[in-house]
Parts: sequence; structure tokens; C-alpha cells
Amino acid sequence: MTRARALWLCFAVFVLGGLGYWGFKAAGLGGIDAGIAAEAVLVLLVVGWTGSYLFRVVTGRMTFMEQRRRYRTAYDALTTEQLRERFESLSPEEQQALLKEVGQ
Repeated sequence: MTRARALWLCFAVFVLGGLGYWGFKAAGLGGIDAGIAAEAVLVLLVVGWTGSYLFRVVTGRMTFMEQRRRYRTAYDALTTEQLRERFESLSPEEQQALLKEVGQ
């Protein structure tokens, strides 16, 4: 996340708090009660967001880790195919010598 995106996120939370305050006030709560209710909603949102992040960290389902896993799978498949092609391009004698060398 870039700095600009983090600042926009903070600004959005600030605006959401203000909208929540005015929404609760319009719903009939007094000034202090509307502020407490808006703050409670924001705290629950932040705790839920943090909890979801921690859950993704613990389960290993973070975006970077998933991208790395997909890349590694694709890389392994490509490498295996290239090795197979190189092995098949060898003469039968070279194939047997190579298999003896690696212990098969």
C-alpha cells in the first residue's frame, strides 16, 4: 500500500466517522450518544479489518504469498517441460548414461 493510499484510507475513515455521527444524530440520538455510537461502529470496523488481516497472515492467504505460490507452480511446470524436452532430444545412449549418473 502506498503512502497516498494510506492517507486516503485515513481520510475515508475520518469522513465515515463524521457521516456516522450525523446519521446517528438524524436517527434521534443526542450529540454525545451519536458520537459514541459512531465511534463504536468505527472501532468495530477497524477491529474486524485487523482481524481479517491477521487471519490471512495466519492461514497464509496473503496476496503476495498467493502470487508467489502461483509463480512457483508455473515455473516448476515450465522447467519440468524444458528438462523433459532436453532429455528426449538426447540419444538413447546419452539418456542411459544420464540415468545411471543420477542413480535411476
